[in-house]
Amino acid sequence: MGSVLALSSSPGRQNWPFSTDPPPSHWDRRDGRLPNPGSFHSLHRSCKDVFPQQIEGVKMILNKTLSSFFKVSHTLHLSAVSPSYYRFHVEHLQSDDYSKDKDAPALIGEMDSSGSLNAHALLHLTERVRARTVFQTQQSQFVTWQFETEYRGNDFTAAVTVANPDIIRESVILVAHFLQSVSSGLVVGGELVYHRGRAEEGGILTLAGQYSRPNWVATLNAGKGGAHASYYHRANKQIQVGVEFEASTRTQETTTSFGYQMELPEANMVFRGMINSRCIIGGVLEKRLTPLPATLIMGAFVNHRGDKLQVGLGINVG
Repeated sequence: MGSVLALSSSPGRQNWPFSTDPPPSHWDRRDGRLPNPGSFHSLHRSCKDVFPQQIEGVKMILNKTLSSFFKVSHTLHLSAVSPSYYRFHVEHLQSDDYSKDKDAPALIGEMDSSGSLNAHALLHLTERVRARTVFQTQQSQFVTWQFETEYRGNDFTAAVTVANPDIIRESVILVAHFLQSVSSGLVVGGELVYHRGRAEEGGILTLAGQYSRPNWVATLNAGKGGAHASYYHRANKQIQVGVEFEASTRTQETTTSFGYQMELPEANMVFRGMINSRCIIGGVLEKRLTPLPATLIMGAFVNHRGDKLQVGLGINVG
């Protein structure tokens, strides 16, 4: 169940494949109407985008645009810690009249050298209704099949997700999201997760709230399963910082993390760093190799409590 709920909870930069919407800008509306609060998945995205993504080993990514609607990429990852792999990624881009972002992906497929497949689809059924589907296999076994429908009103968003329905095993996971703009800077809502199987049945209710100003965003999710709070602040055009607090009632663990992002446009560089209460310190440097269409990525993460060091080097071409 954890892999399914991870797709429906607040993801990071890479967890949800259709994270093309920018964080909702509640201060941009000048017509007096409340804005749409956006998707429940993107509540903590402003803060999570500040944190570096862990990199280990050597990774090479080659991107190729075949047409205005079709893109492919090849990824080769060599690692001494985890199994090395090759991954093929393909995107068919959105082309309907209802998409605000013409480059938003409509179909995404990934397959790696072990035979595992990830397939995602996003359709804009109407101007306000979106449908998503997710299929994931681990080699020859299905691990996730998920269907979501989202409705975006003028000042609210409602979504329902059905995950891993199995008639034979009499199991299913249902997730309902709702967000409502209360004022120009305040959004409230909640998430209800219901799961049923032969051995267990239950539900978890999580309440959510977000308050945003021009330079900062504060978000809180709290419920029976735990709490997740984040604070994002843009100090200036070059520096952004974020703080996260996560507590789980199931594992009885809490984690506090601090991250920052520094942009150096003159040097074509972006640096992201982090430190958390588990004594993990890490940083990732991205350097655009102009005039070449390539980006060099270097990262290192140190776990002082576990006495572990991970160093990674990557290049993204295209």
